[in-house]
Amino acid sequence: MPPSRVVITGMGVVSPYGGGQQKFWEGLSQGRSAISAINLFDASPFRTRIAGECRDFDLASCDYADADRVDRVGQFALAAAAEALRESGLQPSEDDALATGVMLGTGIGGITTIDAAQKALHSKGPRAVSPLTVPMSMANAAAGVLSIRYGLRGPSLTISTACASGANAIGEAYRTIRNGYATSMLAGGAEAPLSFGVFSGWNALRVMSQRNDSPDTAMRPFARDRDGLVLSEGAAILVLEEYEQARRRGATLLAEIVGYGGNNDGLHATRPSVEGQSRALQRALDDAELNVGDIDYINAHGTATQANDSTETQAVKRVFGAHAAQLPMSSIKSMIGHSLGAAGAIECVASVLSLRNGLLPPTINLHEADPECDLDYVPHTAREVEIDTLLSSSFAFGGCNAILALRKVD
Repeated sequence: MPPSRVVITGMGVVSPYGGGQQKFWEGLSQGRSAISAINLFDASPFRTRIAGECRDFDLASCDYADADRVDRVGQFALAAAAEALRESGLQPSEDDALATGVMLGTGIGGITTIDAAQKALHSKGPRAVSPLTVPMSMANAAAGVLSIRYGLRGPSLTISTACASGANAIGEAYRTIRNGYATSMLAGGAEAPLSFGVFSGWNALRVMSQRNDSPDTAMRPFARDRDGLVLSEGAAILVLEEYEQARRRGATLLAEIVGYGGNNDGLHATRPSVEGQSRALQRALDDAELNVGDIDYINAHGTATQANDSTETQAVKRVFGAHAAQLPMSSIKSMIGHSLGAAGAIECVASVLSLRNGLLPPTINLHEADPECDLDYVPHTAREVEIDTLLSSSFAFGGCNAILALRKVD
C-alpha cells in the first residue's frame, strides 16, 4: 500500500495574545508584542522579570469538568484541543476512536504542580502535599487527559525533546497516519514553564533578555544587539487526518504535511550545530520530495540567543545555496517569546495561517541585523506574499532538531 497523505483539518491555540486562532493571528499580523512584566510569581529576585504570560486564560475554555484537577500545562492543551476539534468537526465514535490517537510534546510537563508540592512539603510537611501531585505532574498527564476527555483509544504518546517537542510530536503523528497506524491524531505541544523554580534555572543559565524596562522590544531575533530569549507559555493542537477520510466526511483541508526531518546534532547539550540543523532541513526536503527552489518561506526558530540565530542562518545558507538570498524567514518568537515544548506546534499553526492568508508574520525589533545574520527576516511588519510550500524549523537543547514541510492542499 502506498503511504497515506496527511492533512490538517483543525487547529487550536493558546498564546500570550489570549485564547484562540483569531486573537493569535491578529497579534502576529499586526506585529504586536505580547511580552510583559511577570504576574504569575514574584520575579523581583531575578535579572529577567518579563515573560509571555497567558494572562487572560479562561478555565472554561478547557471544556472539561475536572479541569481544576489538571496542571496548567494540561489546561492549555485541553483548551487548544477543544478549539481544534470544533474547527475540524471530527467526532470519533465508539467504532473509530481506536483509530484516533494523541501525540503531544512538552519539554517540562506539570512543573507548576511540582513547585507547589515542593513549597508545601518544605513549609508545612509531607501531609500538606496533594494526593493529586503525581497524576497532575507526570510528563504524559496532558496527553492522557486529552485521550480521556475525548475517549480516544488510539496511540497516545508524549514527546519530550525540549524546544523541538511540539514539532517532533506533529512529525511523529504525521508518520503514524502516513504508515497506517491511525487515521487521525490530535498532535501538538503544550508548556507552562512560568514557575518560580523553573524560572530560577533559566535565570542561572543567563540566556534570557534583561530588557525589563521595555518588554515589548526585548525579544530581538537576528539583531546585532540581541541579548537573549524571553520565556513564554501556551499550547497548540492540530487535528491531523488521513486525506481520504477527511475528504469523505467533507472536512475543510487547511494544509497538507508533506515532509518531516528529525535528528540530533550528537555534539553538545546547549550549543547548536550547523551540520545537525543542515541535515534536518535536508531530511525534510527529501522526505517531501522537494527541491530547495520549491520552498517559499521558512518559519524560523529564531530565539534571539547569540549562538542559535547565527547557526540557523548558516544552516539555511548551506542547504539552500543561492536560493537562501530570496527566501523569506521570520521568527514569531519576537512577538510572543519562547514557549519551549509548545513553540514548534504554535509556529506550525502560524505557518498554516500564513499559507491560507498569504501573509508572512514579521520579525519585530530587528533594527540592525547581526552581520552574521544576513538573510531576509521580514523585519518590522507583516508581508503579503502568496506562498504554496514552507518549512517550520525547531532546534532544541540536547541537540534535537525537527523540521516540518507544509503546503496548500491540491
